[in-house]
Amino acid sequence: MDFEQARFKMIEQQIRPWEVLDPAVLDLLSVVRREDFVPPALRDLAFTDMELPIGNGQSMLAPKIEARMLQEIGVRKTDVVLEIGSGSGYMAALLASKAEYVVSIEVDPELARMAEKNLARAGIANVSVEVGDGARGWPEQAPYDVIVISGSLPELPDTILSQLKLGGRLVAIVGEAPAMSVQLVTRTDEDAWSRVNLFETVVAPLANAERRSAFVF
Repeated sequence: MDFEQARFKMIEQQIRPWEVLDPAVLDLLSVVRREDFVPPALRDLAFTDMELPIGNGQSMLAPKIEARMLQEIGVRKTDVVLEIGSGSGYMAALLASKAEYVVSIEVDPELARMAEKNLARAGIANVSVEVGDGARGWPEQAPYDVIVISGSLPELPDTILSQLKLGGRLVAIVGEAPAMSVQLVTRTDEDAWSRVNLFETVVAPLANAERRSAFVF
């Protein structure tokens, strides 16, 4: 398979039509080899417009979702980033290429090892993959400039929002099927956050995500 041609088609036919036009993001998608972050048996499917299973019931987000989230969060070279849900390490690799440092949390030890190996093979050293439950954030190294949540949440817990620095940004997929939206949240004050709904999608939930309290009649 011609991976370079497949990568070019992914960018031109999937990514650009989804309003991902930032040259720095498009260049990054050309450089970070997505095929090296999928299970070997699925390498030929690395650039398809779909979620890909990576083992233990978990999946990689579709390329256009990852690219749009990366563009909207606007990572800077001085940013310390928290990623919740390492998966295969691909999003961590993209974030690390733009940030000063990335702390990536994965609840599944096997996937955490996969992410570490994939990142090491790609020569990316400014990522720390931690095994733990990030459904309520990762206060050990808070506050963060940027938080990226690579799975859906019924709602955003205050415990995660409070781990943003003042002026910090968070991108997450919020809601429950069939109504989910990707939200960009900015901390504007000690007790204030602005929210923008970017687009709608449906993805698998984050492990151990807090559920909304059911109404009891």
